[in-house]
Amino acid sequence: MNNTILIVEDELQVAELLRDYLTASGYGVQLLTEGLGVVAWVRQHQPALILLDIMLPGKDGISICRELRSFSRVPIIMTTARIEEVDRLLGLELGADDYICKPYSPREVVARVRAVLRRSDGELAQSGDQVQVDQEGYRVLLGGRDLGLTAVEFYLFTTLYSQPGRIFSRNQLMEAIYRDRRMVNDRTVDSHIKKLRAKITRLQAGLDLIHSVYGLGYKFED
Repeated sequence: MNNTILIVEDELQVAELLRDYLTASGYGVQLLTEGLGVVAWVRQHQPALILLDIMLPGKDGISICRELRSFSRVPIIMTTARIEEVDRLLGLELGADDYICKPYSPREVVARVRAVLRRSDGELAQSGDQVQVDQEGYRVLLGGRDLGLTAVEFYLFTTLYSQPGRIFSRNQLMEAIYRDRRMVNDRTVDSHIKKLRAKITRLQAGLDLIHSVYGLGYKFED
């Protein structure tokens, strides 16, 4: 099974640090430091995931992402030092699966890589009925039936589902569901969790997938 991560990053020191962390986590890694050869490389080698910087010499990451999405669904995590909302949203609208703002922790990058690969692989959790995530359609299926989630509920569910058993704080969940970094009350998460649970039990009475952990946050557990 291909586990090669393509890192496209013109800051060589940053790229090599990411390579070391990903290699230690069991991934194969290929480095490219400019944008012009990326599309051709992907066509030939078909990596498992791409870490794609926005600001690159030769061709920028936005253009690369747009071109890749014309023929490939390879998972793409965009990295950028530019935190303006337009850059983040444009990258995601073009079909990127996630973004990370610099400066970032290499451990965070590895965790994001694992989460995106888990979602893109369409892994199933046995939870009485099967849970299946349709990443492209922004749908979660329970026993083959669509939960009918909003975009915010989809991000919330898939964040929890990506790492079963891990406890996410409200702040961590807010960062996942409100990617434009808007200012909202952390109790907003509780409201979304309540609606999410209601949709789950409407399809499967008594099924409890989202668990609250007093004083800490929430986790997915079958």
